[in-house]
Amino acid sequence: MRRPTMQDIARRAGVTKAAVSFALNGRPGVSEPTRRRILAIADELGWQPSSAARALSDGRAGAFGLVVDRPAHTLGLEPFFMQLLSGIQGELARDTTPLLLTMAHDQQAEMELHRGWWARRTVDGVFLMDLRVDDARVPLLERLGMPAVVIGGPLGTGTLPAVWSDDAAAVDTVVRHLAELGHRRIGRVSGPAHLRHTAVRTAAFDRAALRLGCAGLTLEADYSGESGAAATRALLAPPPGERPTAILYDNDVMAVSGLTAAQALGLRVPADLSVVAWDDSALCELVGPPLSALSRDILAYGAQAARRLREVAAGAVAGGEQEASRPELRLRGSTGRAPAAVQPVR
Repeated sequence: MRRPTMQDIARRAGVTKAAVSFALNGRPGVSEPTRRRILAIADELGWQPSSAARALSDGRAGAFGLVVDRPAHTLGLEPFFMQLLSGIQGELARDTTPLLLTMAHDQQAEMELHRGWWARRTVDGVFLMDLRVDDARVPLLERLGMPAVVIGGPLGTGTLPAVWSDDAAAVDTVVRHLAELGHRRIGRVSGPAHLRHTAVRTAAFDRAALRLGCAGLTLEADYSGESGAAATRALLAPPPGERPTAILYDNDVMAVSGLTAAQALGLRVPADLSVVAWDDSALCELVGPPLSALSRDILAYGAQAARRLREVAAGAVAGGEQEASRPELRLRGSTGRAPAAVQPVR
């Protein structure tokens, strides 16, 4: 079945196409009884305005876009992304604004999509995720004049508005808690180093460890369970007096895999090793012991970003940043005091 057109409505109503246009757009030119009859027929036929036609008439596409540049095998398993997307979609559903979601194999491909979307009036603005340390998307969107909101920051966002969460403060909270439990060798399994939020977390981790008299070691991974387990085994390879007694993971998937890897090595959690996950989720409560985790309202985070993009696309001042709620450390059974036999840091 083809989609109904204004010509179909005109034929059914016995009026001209111009009369249908007047009625559907609330313009004068038809009597009120005729207008009601045309609207009833349009509803019966299931007619909806064409986004392409709307873009030609008022310059608006009526949709927003999100391009994701992450490996599909990690994205589909990560609760954070699904909750963030749910928050965005939930807010956009308030006025039935569609979200055009697609994936790109690298940043260059993502930039080409942005150029094409803006040139064809496919979207009215975009969400920018996973900001890189040296991100070419920011100056591109600034040059295009394309409404955009960065989810993350606030560093490196240029003149683009950002909705961000204080990752540095969250890292400091975890390291301070572990130090108070007597841990002096703390490991961290990070996400990809080229991501700006990874760099922010790494710098905060190093500062906190130095300030608290701890030895901190970060190993890079890619958010997948496989890489989290491999990094865990590498951190735990040295003899007991030289390996970490606590590990912070940059997402929940790696933390769950790291817990399993540590237990497979014969380590007891938390008697021999404490484990903390970033971004609390149901996964953290389904393992034994349940994982202590940094918890934040990710649904609200996504909704806040969607509201900001709607404002910017409507002509609000583009610049400025909004801080989302800060992550809070939720303690469960995977963290405890450092083993008594741990040697002091040399």
